[in-house]
Amino acid sequence: MNDPIVVTMDLRKTYRRVVALEGLNLEVPRAAIGLLGPNGAGKSTLIKLLLGLARPTAGAATLLGIDVGRAAVKVRERVGYLPESDCLPSDVTAADFVAHMAEMSGLPAKNARLRAAETLYHCGLDEERYRRLKEFSTGMKQRVKLAQAIVHDPDLVFLDEPTNGMDPAGRDDMLRLVARIHRELGITVILSSHILEDVEEVCDYVIMLDHGRLVAAGPVNDLIEGAGDIVVEIEGDIEAFLSRISAAGLAVTRRDSELSIEHRDDEVFDLIRDAAADLGVALRSLHVGTRSLEDVYIQRVVAKHVQEGASVQPAR
Repeated sequence: MNDPIVVTMDLRKTYRRVVALEGLNLEVPRAAIGLLGPNGAGKSTLIKLLLGLARPTAGAATLLGIDVGRAAVKVRERVGYLPESDCLPSDVTAADFVAHMAEMSGLPAKNARLRAAETLYHCGLDEERYRRLKEFSTGMKQRVKLAQAIVHDPDLVFLDEPTNGMDPAGRDDMLRLVARIHRELGITVILSSHILEDVEEVCDYVIMLDHGRLVAAGPVNDLIEGAGDIVVEIEGDIEAFLSRISAAGLAVTRRDSELSIEHRDDEVFDLIRDAAADLGVALRSLHVGTRSLEDVYIQRVVAKHVQEGASVQPAR
């Protein structure tokens, strides 16, 4: 149980000239895991590789201790998958569909029916289970997709954008369901999302990807622990001040006249003071802010692209 649930070794995937994943090395423990990054970061590609639905260009991966490249079918017997796309058949009932998926996972027909009913109940679709799927709202369809992903009691479930298209109330309900699956049913969850709040609410371990590369990975508490950023509001030549701080190798983000500067150690305060004095800018305020998962994301992903002059679609 203490072995990593996911291990990747120099995992790479390209589509012609497009690099979807670039040399990914991971050792991921059993946890509620957030796979975070903007659209196009490589999240769905990584899931497909781990499920054996796509072949890597280079490198290797194991899932639950099984070599994905050699035993993809064995891997899929022990995992569930909620896809991002709307792929449900329209003219069958929720009960029939989930029972069919349970049978496809190896359950006998009678047991599959019972498990389908129980799982739909836990997913909040007890009264609607005999309605045809074409009559379901987007939120209800997402619940059906979740039910079919866990009906066979997998060790691990991949959830690819599970709150996609849901209203705020439905999104909150879905996130509570996901948390319950991990905490009460003991199923390891890998939640792929471009929405920071979803990951922060449910997950205790996070993997951040950007343009196919690993940006950060680790327990959420470790990533956000310690003092937060130093928040400085200045009056004067902001661009010159920003350049001076950035030249020292510190991550800086700007909101109007306010700068958030990476707090590595207390010497950063001396650097801020000296920069302000040399450039003749006035420090209107200075305080240590709190640090969140969003701060980590902005520092390690968005700030890098801003400094390089590249465009980026940030996670929300």
